[in-house]
Amino acid sequence: MMAGIFFSCVNDLDSIKKISASANDPDERTRELRVLYSDSGKVQVEVYARLAETYSHPKPIVKLKDSIEVRFYNPNGNLVSVLTALYGEIDQQNGQMFVRDSVHLYNPIKKQRLETEELKWNQKDSTIFTNKDVAVRTEDAIFYGKGLKTRQDFSHYEFLKPLGKLKLK
Repeated sequence: MMAGIFFSCVNDLDSIKKISASANDPDERTRELRVLYSDSGKVQVEVYARLAETYSHPKPIVKLKDSIEVRFYNPNGNLVSVLTALYGEIDQQNGQMFVRDSVHLYNPIKKQRLETEELKWNQKDSTIFTNKDVAVRTEDAIFYGKGLKTRQDFSHYEFLKPLGKLKLK
């Protein structure tokens, strides 16, 4: 009986390595994350990510991976725009989200789509901006530029450096 007790307390080193965490590992890992931001009980923004990793060092940040969708609503609760990307980071201290890789911002009311490789969303003033090449597609035309500023509802936008030619009727 003593031999059984003595040998039953052996730790398997491979099992310990699987459980141990490194300094670069996230504090939390969440699959199928869905976060709602509301004001007075009305949803203003809905964030979805297939995988979210939260880090506290060197600064608090949430990394969103494997597909991101951010839905923006007006005060009446109607969907006004949808932002999608493959990767993103939320800087909670500054109230900003950075997204990159196959970035699209779509306004279903105006049926217009912004396409770029990266942009930032400032939660505090509801602005979206990028300094990268952009294309805005509407039902009638495609507009190109380098850099763009817009509100999160994507109702009005401003190119920082418009590019190309436009034929007007």
